[in-house]
Amino acid sequence: MPLKGIKVLEFAGLAPAPFCGKILADFGAKVTVIDRVPDNLFNCMSRGKRVLAINLKAPEGQKLARKLAGTQDVLIEPFRPGVMEKLNLGPEILCKENPKLIYARLTGFGQTGRLAARAGHDINYAAISGVLSMLGHKNQNPQPPMNILADFAGGGLMCALGICMALLERYRSGRGQVVDSAMVDGAAYVASWLFMARSIPSIFQGERGTNALDGGFYFYDVYKTKDGKYMSVGALEQQFFNEFVNKLGLPELSQGMITEEEQKTAKAMVTKKFLEKTQAEWSAIFEDIDACVYPIVDWENVMEHDHNKTRQAFEKLDDGCLAPTPAPRLSRTPGKLSTRPCTSAEAVEESLDILKDLKLSNKELQKLVSDKVLILPAQAKL
Repeated sequence: MPLKGIKVLEFAGLAPAPFCGKILADFGAKVTVIDRVPDNLFNCMSRGKRVLAINLKAPEGQKLARKLAGTQDVLIEPFRPGVMEKLNLGPEILCKENPKLIYARLTGFGQTGRLAARAGHDINYAAISGVLSMLGHKNQNPQPPMNILADFAGGGLMCALGICMALLERYRSGRGQVVDSAMVDGAAYVASWLFMARSIPSIFQGERGTNALDGGFYFYDVYKTKDGKYMSVGALEQQFFNEFVNKLGLPELSQGMITEEEQKTAKAMVTKKFLEKTQAEWSAIFEDIDACVYPIVDWENVMEHDHNKTRQAFEKLDDGCLAPTPAPRLSRTPGKLSTRPCTSAEAVEESLDILKDLKLSNKELQKLVSDKVLILPAQAKL
């Protein structure tokens, strides 16, 4: 795999940092998570990772984490600015001791700026980024897309990209660096096109919910079917639109720049049409033509859709969870989804192996455990 041989130390946090670590692990990196407890079931993205529970409030715990960082290629930390410094684990110390270390700081507002030290969640970061103001229907509140935008796209994914770029640069320079990955910055960067395409009149007409791609045009929208399911319509180009209205049985509809009232009338006609048949019936009608009309596949059934099944795009984990397989797909060194939980006997044994790499004596390990600096799973044996 492309990141084989890369060692990553991930400090446990909420969704963004675990997702960043998961991406690196899925593509071959050996990721070790430092958590407060050895079996944190809340962190569902620790599969394929090794987990060590270390009390970072204890000076000996800080020393242990510092030793670990000295053996790593990458460090991911998800805390507010200043937290790692208080733990004596800031980049000034760790990068001096390990000059090749890529030190990734994944936060909401970044390391600088008035809001840097403030708490927040995805909805807040999306709000400050300006992107949330663009999402939603006309005359309604802005609507966040759950926590995908800032936490995962602008946060975990962009941080993983920053780490990979820093690793590539290290190949040339031999030096590590600090990656300041802010979810506000990342969310805005993911939405670059939304900012930079404002001058294209055929795409943006004005306020939220009145534009081509946000529900303002009836031929780029979602429609309910007879059986209570939904179809997605994206018939933007003329040739796709022609197929769409012909198969729908509404050839009189036009794609031209029409008034808001005409848009409402056309949308009502299309809405009524889609309610005449089930999702399966409409899917069959649009199956073999390019009209850009497809069923909205329910997440519980997504693995059974023939396209997804052919590409093996999802995998059922041993606990019954459904997980997407790693993307993008590399022809020679593709990623691989780990189905092994971090609480498995094999994972626990691997977690202990990293301590052996530090060449600690058995006496030293026993003392760390007895002093509750190192908290081991019940099944672990030193």
